[in-house]
Amino acid sequence: MVGAGAVGSYFGGMLARAGVPVTLIARPAHVEAIRRGGLFMDSIHFQERIAIGASAEVSAARDAEFVLFCVKTLDTEEAARLLAPNLAPGATVVSLQNGVDNVPRIRAASGIDAAPSVVYVAAAMPAPGRVKHSGRGDLIIGEFEQRSGPARTERVASLFTGAGVPCRISANIEADLWTKLIMNCAGNAVTALAHASYGRAARDPGTREVMRKVIEETVAVARAAGVRLPDVDLVETGLKLAETLGEATSSTAQDIARGKPTEIGSLNGYVVRRGAELGIATPVNATLQALVGLLEQTAAKQTHSTTAS
Repeated sequence: MVGAGAVGSYFGGMLARAGVPVTLIARPAHVEAIRRGGLFMDSIHFQERIAIGASAEVSAARDAEFVLFCVKTLDTEEAARLLAPNLAPGATVVSLQNGVDNVPRIRAASGIDAAPSVVYVAAAMPAPGRVKHSGRGDLIIGEFEQRSGPARTERVASLFTGAGVPCRISANIEADLWTKLIMNCAGNAVTALAHASYGRAARDPGTREVMRKVIEETVAVARAAGVRLPDVDLVETGLKLAETLGEATSSTAQDIARGKPTEIGSLNGYVVRRGAELGIATPVNATLQALVGLLEQTAAKQTHSTTAS
């Protein structure tokens, strides 16, 4: 698991719990805590301390059959370049990232042919060595281009389902990636700006309307880009998903709380850029991107000031 934060640690922990040899490649504090006492998983289904490997060095991936690429979208190119010389021949790389363009970015930066996937999980890291799981925990995997056969996706799906993690093979992974992007754009920025959970944001009439407008804009961009979206009401689907996530908070809100850079540029920011290319107006997405960007700067300065003092 390269870039094992909350998401990587959750799925890595699930695999390790099922007996799969796993190494989390993560930040030093997380690695040290795991080496001292294992990974503590506080799940909605169980509370358990998991024995799992951990390293702060990308070279730990050298013997891996599967490499799950979980870094933040801002770090995609750098992490891919670091991984490339440490990748075993025939290893399968899977992107477990937000956004819709990570796989081509990985390929352009490193030549690695990663498989795209869509992740649905509510997870957080309250402290090094600990993962808090508060909802879902399933994946979708597919291929952008027709390969010689379904072997790669079937191997990945089998790996996860064997560990009790639902993993569906998609015949239209581009649509699934955009569907997730639509949900992220609708909920992540709003929850970060309002300091609210998904459920609270979706229930409030004002923020619910903002989320509705974001979904409508993002759907318009996707359709203009030629994405074959599912024939469902994505506005209602997105709002309902936010309601079911309840008290969970978004990764964007968690990043802001820690004074870390967010992925807003790969979410609402991507929609704004793609919309401009296609002639689609995205004023609500642009507003959210600008506000989260400013909040990110403020949070980073406050964190730096607190650390310096």
